[in-house]
Amino acid sequence: MVPERLFSIDLAHACPISGQASRPMQNTLEARTSVRIRVHYPANQGKITLRTDADWDQDVQPIGVSDEGRSHTFELFPDSPFVYYKALLHAEGEPRWSAGPNRLATSGAARDHDSFPYFQPSGAQLTPLEELSSEHGTWSIRAFLPPGYDENTCHRYPVLYMQDGHNLFHPEESAVGQEWDVQDTLHQLDIMTSIEQVIVIGVYPSDRMRDYTQAGGGAYRQFLVETLVPHVNATYRTLEGPEHTAILGSSLGAVAALDCAWSHPEHFGMAGCLSGTFGYDDTLATRVLEGPRPELRIYLDSGWPRDNFEVTRDMRARLVRAGFVEGIDLVYHAFPGARHSEADWGDRVHLPLQYFFGHRPEARSHAGAFDDPA
Repeated sequence: MVPERLFSIDLAHACPISGQASRPMQNTLEARTSVRIRVHYPANQGKITLRTDADWDQDVQPIGVSDEGRSHTFELFPDSPFVYYKALLHAEGEPRWSAGPNRLATSGAARDHDSFPYFQPSGAQLTPLEELSSEHGTWSIRAFLPPGYDENTCHRYPVLYMQDGHNLFHPEESAVGQEWDVQDTLHQLDIMTSIEQVIVIGVYPSDRMRDYTQAGGGAYRQFLVETLVPHVNATYRTLEGPEHTAILGSSLGAVAALDCAWSHPEHFGMAGCLSGTFGYDDTLATRVLEGPRPELRIYLDSGWPRDNFEVTRDMRARLVRAGFVEGIDLVYHAFPGARHSEADWGDRVHLPLQYFFGHRPEARSHAGAFDDPA
């Protein structure tokens, strides 16, 4: 079976997308602040230029090209703190605009902006359900691959492992007929240029109560770190290492996510916990206060009333006692009126996605350009 195509993305044309901000009046202090953009694309496909919202008919030439021809560096001097741009590929015939939305770059960021364009109209993909067996048991997975995955082989991606894979993408797979619609959230965040593109692995529980509690949690954790993570890294173009790898879940899946990251920070550097059922059948409340503290970034949230509001507040307090600092390696939110439901978790999953994979202005891009596969 071939991967399922999700969004139909048209080739954008030479004009800003409707709804993007109009430019402010020129500020002389900011007017000539430069923006550096590095465009990565497989070599020997043609010449790469940029066009911007300053003049969608004018090509911007690169100031440098890497020796192997896969990275083109551009320096722009916008008249405002931001610029929208698109890459063009000049090969035979007319130049081809990159597919997908106009990209946003801001002049205040202390890093270069990395861009991985693709020029064939394509959408995100969902792979067929795949069954993986190990000595610890058998689980099924489904992968979300971002738009342009097949074409731009320079692009490697961070990875998010999500629990309850049956509730993420398709309503007909969900036990309650309501999915998170993760693919649509990722699409919107990509249009906004708010996060790095990310591969999502939905893991389907074999027995939810066993996998996500002490009864079978050890076997499930071992499957994740010994079988699934190596399989994903070998199958897809991933950025490896805990700084590029997150795990996330809701309810008991949130407990499993934090438990796995706490036990294996060498694999998972980020844990997202939505409405975590802490204390139901786990020892995390005592473990987080017993050293050493792993290097993690943790997202916690819940609704109110009920929705595990109190135990999430308690877990937040324990993590602060353990040395986590809110706003740096710990984020906590409570949502008045939010319910313990797939729809509510889907509505707010953009928050941990932006925390884990967002374009942080103080950091270099998480994205990576690597050699084309042999």
